[in-house]
Amino acid sequence: MRYVYIDNNATTPCDGSVINAMMPFFRERFGNPASPHGMGKEAFAACSDARERVAYLLGCTPSEIIFTSGATESNNMVLLGINPQSTRRRRIVTSRIEHKSILMPCREMQSQGFDVHEIKVTADGEVDLNVAAELIDDNTALVSVQAANNETGVLQPIHQLVEMANSRGALFHCDAAQWIGKLTIPEWFDRCDFLSISGHKFYGPKGIGALMVRNGAPRRFMAPIIFGGGQENGLRSGTSNVPSIVGLGVACSIVRERVVRDEVELEMLRNSFEMAVTTAIPIARVNGANVRRLPNSCSLTIPGIPALMLIANLKQICIGEGSACASGAAEPPYVLVAMGLSREDADSTLRISFGRENTIQDATDASQSIGEVVSYLQEACSELHGEANIALGVKG
Repeated sequence: MRYVYIDNNATTPCDGSVINAMMPFFRERFGNPASPHGMGKEAFAACSDARERVAYLLGCTPSEIIFTSGATESNNMVLLGINPQSTRRRRIVTSRIEHKSILMPCREMQSQGFDVHEIKVTADGEVDLNVAAELIDDNTALVSVQAANNETGVLQPIHQLVEMANSRGALFHCDAAQWIGKLTIPEWFDRCDFLSISGHKFYGPKGIGALMVRNGAPRRFMAPIIFGGGQENGLRSGTSNVPSIVGLGVACSIVRERVVRDEVELEMLRNSFEMAVTTAIPIARVNGANVRRLPNSCSLTIPGIPALMLIANLKQICIGEGSACASGAAEPPYVLVAMGLSREDADSTLRISFGRENTIQDATDASQSIGEVVSYLQEACSELHGEANIALGVKG
């Protein structure tokens, strides 16, 4: 069976060059980079090279890169690692549509006495800057807002938010997991104090990511939440995952080489799909279509058609609903509800995200398949409704 995989915001396939670079470090060059012998030094050198590649992409120094298991851990490190001795400020400001790896640690910090505030968003899914200006005050220790939403693809006004935070003396953290590999590196990256990324979102291996921690005040702001041998400048202890670190470094280098081309091609695929699917299904609507989005992402609401039912009937099309990190969670799709969608419409929303390996044929096949399944489900529901009316003695 040929699958059309268009769920690339959940995860991406590992690039062949990434796999080839990783392979020797599983068996031939498997030394621990903390060991003093030759193989250990080889592993240390490989990790150092990868650290330089990641730093080069993000526009920071290698000493500012901390390797983690992914953006979830990176996000937790920033929020749960706030060092009480480094600041007397007790306010944390985030948004209502952040990834759960931000919202859940924020709740934990709230239980520890921090004053946590969530910025509401507009109907298009953008952070409301007027509300942000009210919430970010002189008591704010940290502002944490994602670069791009993982469900809608909507880009957030990070440049303005960083300026607000800086003007109040607060530090700024950005979860950039969805940005890397889809858009070029913006100037505002340079002004972030903390930045989280995940390798598997841009054709690297799963289980590896990085946290950029600026030297100076941001470094003093953080205390470790994992203790042990003192790796990663004492902020993240544990034996280095050398093969994955190497893979992350190569993935970052590939991003630098081809992100401009990828951005153009992804937007072409996304636009082609949206035009076809909204033509085939007139009731369908694209969330966030009026604002800047990731070039690959489409949040598609088809009223009256539950997303999970639709996905179950799409045998060869791999798409998502909501966040893949929250699969199976029996709770409202909070990002869409925060944008003003009803619970029913939120439950009838698909997340389509194209990737580097997709073709225009994939976009065509996906739009046709979704249109056919929607027609089938609408007809089936109509028949059931008619049978129910007959049973109840209702005309029409």
